[in-house]
Amino acid sequence: MSQTKISRIETGRALPSVIDVARILKALEVPDEVADELLNLARRANVDYASWRAYARIGLHHKQAELKALEGSSRVTRHFLPAIPTGLLHVREYAVETLSPTVAGDPTRDVARAVQARMDRQAVLDDTSHAFWFLMTEQAVRWQRVSTEAMAAQCAHMAEVNRRPNIQLGIVPHGVHVPGTPMNIFVVYDDRLVTVELFSGEVVLRDPKDISQHLSLFDFFWSHALTGDSASAFLEDAAGEFRRQRD
Repeated sequence: MSQTKISRIETGRALPSVIDVARILKALEVPDEVADELLNLARRANVDYASWRAYARIGLHHKQAELKALEGSSRVTRHFLPAIPTGLLHVREYAVETLSPTVAGDPTRDVARAVQARMDRQAVLDDTSHAFWFLMTEQAVRWQRVSTEAMAAQCAHMAEVNRRPNIQLGIVPHGVHVPGTPMNIFVVYDDRLVTVELFSGEVVLRDPKDISQHLSLFDFFWSHALTGDSASAFLEDAAGEFRRQRD
């Protein structure tokens, strides 16, 4: 391990992986009992979990502020969205629906405040020093969370956003052979961390191997996606289909 890396760990500029900690403990011949405790701490530091209930208790607008800070401090953000578009792409009515309680057991929350925080977050898309990659499945595009009128607006909005110079939007359509399974939503912030979304909460991964794996997964699914003008055309067609349903 290089002296530079040791120095970054010592000064708190880098979070050591579990493997890093194990190597240091072995080199220093740390007693097993102490080593086990430190390894457990390293595992917890590299994998965080927070439930949506916990976020709801303090206010979901705080979660939106946390996301805003992450997005603002990242040069490149990659969103893998097999189930639903991310909040950065939402029109207001879609945001209201996705932030409202859905089933028994969902925590109560101040929906209006959370929605406004989500809409305010979208200002980061105007900063061309930040690049955003949004990769969705057709399922995510077409799943009807709101009225057909709002779904049409949502699809049209995403087609428009895709024309911005710092934004790339990809869609994996039905009928394409993809030798892999889209298991869950995840977001990769540069090469620093990955967030993985679950029904009950969110997992944060910081181990470099986990980050590398998710970057590879993103590239793999992106290679099967419609992109550029083809993605925009797909979204405009979907918007048209929802408008015809409304009529």
